[in-house]
Amino acid sequence: MRLAFWKKKKQDPNKKRKPVWREWLDAALFAIVAATLIRTFFIEAYTIPSGSMEGTMLINDYLFVSKVAYGPRMPMTPLAVPLVHNTMPIFGGKSYTDAVQWKYRRLPGFGKVKRYDVVVFNFPNNDTAMLIDPAQDYYAAVRMMGRDAVLSRTEIITRPVDKKENYIKRCIGIPGDKIEVIDGVVYVNGARGELYPHQRMDYLVQVTPQFRYDNDYGEENHILFRGGNSTTGMVMEMEYGTMQAYSKLPGVTSVTTAVEPKGNATGPSGQAVYPQNPAMFPWNQDNYGPILIPKKGMTISLTPQNVVLYRRAIETYERNKFEQRGDQCLINGQTATQYTFKMDYYWMMGDNRHNSADSRFWGFVPEDHIVGKASFVWLSYGSNPENQVDAYTKKGIRWGRLLRGVGSLQK
Repeated sequence: MRLAFWKKKKQDPNKKRKPVWREWLDAALFAIVAATLIRTFFIEAYTIPSGSMEGTMLINDYLFVSKVAYGPRMPMTPLAVPLVHNTMPIFGGKSYTDAVQWKYRRLPGFGKVKRYDVVVFNFPNNDTAMLIDPAQDYYAAVRMMGRDAVLSRTEIITRPVDKKENYIKRCIGIPGDKIEVIDGVVYVNGARGELYPHQRMDYLVQVTPQFRYDNDYGEENHILFRGGNSTTGMVMEMEYGTMQAYSKLPGVTSVTTAVEPKGNATGPSGQAVYPQNPAMFPWNQDNYGPILIPKKGMTISLTPQNVVLYRRAIETYERNKFEQRGDQCLINGQTATQYTFKMDYYWMMGDNRHNSADSRFWGFVPEDHIVGKASFVWLSYGSNPENQVDAYTKKGIRWGRLLRGVGSLQK
């Protein structure tokens, strides 16, 4: 006698077969559900939209962001169109409704945000956005143009945390760190921060009268000539590694950072840095701080100075009703002389230090805004900085960046 371990199931001849369109619909629904789960809990594709992370990350680098590195964040706005961030493709308009909002929760991950990680996060100031350009800083526009001028140009929309625009920067400071920028150099807890070869900065290059600027060398090494001459010195934007090589060229006598002087509270852009109070904090992008990054459980005294620095965190990010009457502070209707933070916060900066809207301009990034860790580039397209004279006149696939981890690209 032979045993059958399996038998083919006989089809019921009376059972009606699904139409082709139904089979395709079932397959599409399964694919959407699977892709949504992967995107939410494991990994998500992201595109570098601007040059703020040059030259570590380049415009049109397509990368994957790991959600499990810091733990997947549970959806906070659950009623949304799958696989769409905040705006409907083609037709425009919101891709979600904020009628239902869930509290911030995060599943366990492989670790926490570490200092100098390249992190994707929701832009903190994007709770209010301009419909004409949602990725831009509404509050900065109001400070520069006035609220009435902004409202006359565009409609204003509000966004929940997980539907704010995605930004990518390097985490310079973790909870409890003290950050200070001195002449363009970042110091963390009193020690000089890490410098990366592809980190970009403006440098003042002093040369002898016989020195002549070589355009081919500049294009080959992606050097941007900003101005000046052999007498006053030439201002050039270049990578840190390139600066070290340039300083050794014949005729170059010195290379120093070209920075805004200490006490100049606006800088060439005319934009004051966070907390946008030059009278109390006359800082700029190159001479900033020191500033203490809030940590969960950390208690601060509510002084006029501290209130200026931490009010947005207390009021907006941690959702308290905050009032200030002279030197007296009221939190949720109660007089308060101290405040204990409920979340961890981070300090994010772009590697392109003079071309980055980062924490120097809008402050802290709360932990509930963290999306994930930049993992690796799977596609890169655009101008190709690969040490060729005509690198920035040719565009195409950047083959040398494909399938490379962010850790290797920053070296």
